[in-house]
Amino acid sequence: MLNQLFKSILEQDTAPVVICNLDHTIIYMNPVAAIRYGKRGGYELVGRNLLECHNANSIELINKVLEWFKKDKSNNRVFTFHNAKENKDVYMIALRDDEGNLIGYYEKHEYRNPETMGMYDIK
Repeated sequence: MLNQLFKSILEQDTAPVVICNLDHTIIYMNPVAAIRYGKRGGYELVGRNLLECHNANSIELINKVLEWFKKDKSNNRVFTFHNAKENKDVYMIALRDDEGNLIGYYEKHEYRNPETMGMYDIK
């Protein structure tokens, strides 16, 4: 039940979520990510290596962050860029098991635009 709740949180998120293991294999994409990366294959990217979708500079940066995550259990969040067009900040986030061991990572998008929906607007 708990796994289904966690999956539902990701499925309902309005930001793309792509989760990778330590080998950079894409193990999960939420629906928004599948749409966002549709021109690259969408859900067909699951099971493929994330590094195949990046240039040499990006690969080097991703690997540096992964090594930094491995150095200390408190190294868990890195700001990677700001997308002015979409007014969002993007982070790489470490994923850890119950003992704090690194088991993967994902890219977190934080949009900065104010909400346009009215409070409790459920009509």
